[in-house]
Amino acid sequence: MTEELLDGRRERGRRTRESILATAVDLASVEGLEGLTIGRLASELRMSKSGLFAHFGSKEDLQLATIEAAREIFVRTVVQPALAADRGLPRLAALLEAKLEYLREGVFRGGCFFDAARMEYDGRRPGPVRDAILEQFADWSKLVADCVRAAQREGHLDPAVDAEQVAFELDAIPTAANMRFQIDRDEAAFALARRAIEARLAAL
Repeated sequence: MTEELLDGRRERGRRTRESILATAVDLASVEGLEGLTIGRLASELRMSKSGLFAHFGSKEDLQLATIEAAREIFVRTVVQPALAADRGLPRLAALLEAKLEYLREGVFRGGCFFDAARMEYDGRRPGPVRDAILEQFADWSKLVADCVRAAQREGHLDPAVDAEQVAFELDAIPTAANMRFQIDRDEAAFALARRAIEARLAAL
């Protein structure tokens, strides 16, 4: 009975933590990670600060947990569906399309959580929060470049082109679409982005 009660508490604690982080990622995508404090989140959730401290011992702990939660959402929404596509150009195209849809659908209230976080922390000194953001960016950049290389190996893209350069250009297009959409809420930005991606791939 005691073990069952303990398991029940743990499960409730896990669900509460997930609910808190779901609000935290949305809030941070709009107001920034620096604005994400125990007090601000407690106010948003109408919880006590002590209740939040039971899950996150400091502002930095909360920020790092929020980044990880956002990363899991991004992987589930963008990366995993794209990896179901065939290797080579189909997978590269699926990855970029999934990124555009993730932006268009507003998975995070403030647009791309990581685009916002990178702009917020690009000029800051190194530290655990900045490092976590850069790690996600490095992983994403590597994934796009790996997909370009796979497309080259499959004979879908010119093997002579620089995969890192192509990946940089392709990744810049959704970022530009996100920035434009966040300013004017015009979904035409995504149509422009799709045409730009198609033209760049066709040229290869």
